Amino acid sequence: MNAWVALVIAITLEVAGTFLLKLSNGFEKQHWGVLSIACYSGCFLALAPAMKVLPVGVVYAIWAGLGIVAATALGVFVFHEKLGTVQYACIALVLIGALGLRLTTKA
Repeated sequence: MNAWVALVIAITLEVAGTFLLKLSNGFEKQHWGVLSIACYSGCFLALAPAMKVLPVGVVYAIWAGLGIVAATALGVFVFHEKLGTVQYACIALVLIGALGLRLTTKA
């Protein structure tokens, strides 16, 4: 599997796990919590092959950065969470950094 595809799968599963963890309401709704753990487990299984090919710092920064952006979007659009202008600007910087790393990494 292509390392970048594995990374995208890992990011997707990590964000899904975070979304499900929010739905679990602190594990009061255990079925969502168990699904969250399953997604996080799948995330790490997908992340491992990417780490074999790409630099660990690049993989981790993109994984974390895009996860932050996607989780924030879910928070805003699904859970109606509010963020301030400075918070959006900081998240934009995270996205710019992740994009910059992707564009400058050969593999």
